[in-house]
Amino acid sequence: MSLLTRLGRPEGSNQQVRIFASQAAEDSGVESYLLAKQRAHQRIIDDMTPEEQKILLAGNQDRREVEQIINGYIQQFADDDPFAIPRGYRTQMVNDIVNDMLGLGPIESLHQDETVTEIMVNGPGQVFVERMGKLELTKVKFRDNDHLMHIVDRILAPLGRRIDESSPLVDARLEDGSRVNIIIPPLSLKGPCLTIRKFSKKPFTVENLISFGTMDHKMAQFLRACVQARVNVLVSGGTGSGKTTTLNVISSFIPEGERIVTIEDAAELRLQQRHVVTLESRPANIEGKGQITIRDLVRNALRMRPDRIIVGEVRSGEALDMLQAMNTGHDGSLTTAHANSPRDALSRLETMVLMSGLDLPVRAIREQISSAIDLIIQQSRIRDGSRKITYITEVQRMEGNTITTQDLFRYVQTGIDENGKSIGKFASTGLKPSFYDKFALCGIELPEDFFEADADIDRDGGSEY
Repeated sequence: MSLLTRLGRPEGSNQQVRIFASQAAEDSGVESYLLAKQRAHQRIIDDMTPEEQKILLAGNQDRREVEQIINGYIQQFADDDPFAIPRGYRTQMVNDIVNDMLGLGPIESLHQDETVTEIMVNGPGQVFVERMGKLELTKVKFRDNDHLMHIVDRILAPLGRRIDESSPLVDARLEDGSRVNIIIPPLSLKGPCLTIRKFSKKPFTVENLISFGTMDHKMAQFLRACVQARVNVLVSGGTGSGKTTTLNVISSFIPEGERIVTIEDAAELRLQQRHVVTLESRPANIEGKGQITIRDLVRNALRMRPDRIIVGEVRSGEALDMLQAMNTGHDGSLTTAHANSPRDALSRLETMVLMSGLDLPVRAIREQISSAIDLIIQQSRIRDGSRKITYITEVQRMEGNTITTQDLFRYVQTGIDENGKSIGKFASTGLKPSFYDKFALCGIELPEDFFEADADIDRDGGSEY
């Protein structure tokens, strides 16, 4: 029974009906292909010789050798029944079966596509990707929940991780550094859901971010000076705004010869310096024991004689330990946090410190924040999908019970072009940071007019929290 028959003829114009019928035929073709692939895959498993099984079960399989084995079977099946596998699909079927055996199955091609930055599998029948900041629905599908769970198990097995009804969600990291989140029923009602955040095989440089329009040359020069002068920096932004990418880029400004300790839930940072120690938190085991938190790692890092500490993201009570580290001789440390504005970032930090379990007065917390954090870099994803640094804001001092700040640079949007792209410019507010003297002490020289205000920019960039 066709999809049209099962759902009934849609109401509307003949054109709408033709579009629906075309989509139904396409969906039917996908289902037929998946069934044919499943039958071929099962026959291969049943007919495979012990020697071939040994090749496939080896830890370091040669993909070309596996492709030759699978191609031989596909040709044999086609000779037995020429209509079982249409000629135009045989090469694709070989590739897909090899991906099922060695890679990420149907999404392997998306994972290899350098234009894709995120893969979102919402159950077996729906796969979205993000390209250039925009979401797209792909034609990729899994056969069923079992097929998708087979790929999930393939991802987790080398990592020594597990997922089942008693532990239905997991964060992990693929071999290439991509971050993966998996959640399965009963928590997910659409079936297993898989989200993979990919990272460029070649780490982005500051020149890349300038060409992407994330920042301009002047902002990059200022951020380089700040990192080299050991200014404490918080990168703030929403989910998917590019915080980790920006943190990775500005960390490249740290001079060689310093001992850097990085702390993350899932290691994503790729620092280019030689003296880097990478620490990664660990979840509890099946018995609920053995958990090592970000907070445990921050405390331990203080005993490792670090020159700088980089925490991939503060989410909870570890914020207090990070602030204390910044206040006790580890200047030039970097971290990120989820927040929609510099002012929100300060509020979030205060909330996270309260989550540490210590009953501290609000004023004491704010004094810790104002003395530890020197600079907030606010990263935002604009409506057109691009990522931009919208504010570079200095955290100044306490006035009464409030923390004062001042914006040093902003992104000013003036409109949208005919292609839906943001039109705007990066501009200086004309305000000089209070830590400007640090630059001279570190031998860093900036032009006399570096902080001169751009035309039509409001100089009053300060705020209180």
